[in-house]
Amino acid sequence: MDARTTPAPCGGCLAARQAHLRKLGLRVEQWDAVVALAGNPNVGKSTIFNALTGLRQHTGNWPGKTMMRAEGGFAYGERRYKLVDLPGTYSLLSASQDEEIARDFILFGRPDVTVVVADATRLERNLNLVLQILQITDRVVLAVNLIDEARAFGLSIDARGLARDLGIPVVPTAARSGEGIGALLQVIHEVATGTSVCRPYRMEINVAGLREATADLAAALRQAFPGVPQADWIAMRMLEGDPSVEEAIRDGSLGQLGRSGAAEPAGALTP
Repeated sequence: MDARTTPAPCGGCLAARQAHLRKLGLRVEQWDAVVALAGNPNVGKSTIFNALTGLRQHTGNWPGKTMMRAEGGFAYGERRYKLVDLPGTYSLLSASQDEEIARDFILFGRPDVTVVVADATRLERNLNLVLQILQITDRVVLAVNLIDEARAFGLSIDARGLARDLGIPVVPTAARSGEGIGALLQVIHEVATGTSVCRPYRMEINVAGLREATADLAAALRQAFPGVPQADWIAMRMLEGDPSVEEAIRDGSLGQLGRSGAAEPAGALTP
């Protein structure tokens, strides 16, 4: 991670990004940035959501879905953040409704920051989802929650070493007592504003034949949809027959995604 000056966004990019968010049922006019909250079930994600938003939250359904969605807000550094709690999921790779919602929001909604909550007592298992999300977006913060329970079991988490290996900020938290919430707010703000730039670790494809097929398809995607982010990941989903990606190609959403920009500063959502 490092610090750098964030470039000014273009008006067309911002309009395309707002259109994606509205399609996903999110009203963004009163907010400076959007933060997605992801994680496995039972990692304390709702507790972190409540700690960040307090009473500034409401619920509703995802568009065209029966699953509930929780939204809230918080202010930090004179900026207003919209927080969206994504369904708890173990993976982004299958076609279950909760995984589809989480994947589509991160890919097509392009949140300014995605906070992934992991259980400090089961960190190795939770890192599967973290690594998958790092394939989609550059702007990720890892909250290693339930750190108090880990200490009770005699477990010690090397947050600094984990941050170095993953290339993203890592914040130990115990949301029930408020431990680490202030630090979490700070790093969310730093990543959203571009003060801190993530260098996420990404897994490489080492399967003979598949690597070449993915590279060829990714090159075709970049030519057909200039500026599309994470073309390699999208190509892999196409090869697996992901219906969301196929629909995005048919209806032109993938082209809009390329114009929505991959690194816009907070404040971009304010009309």
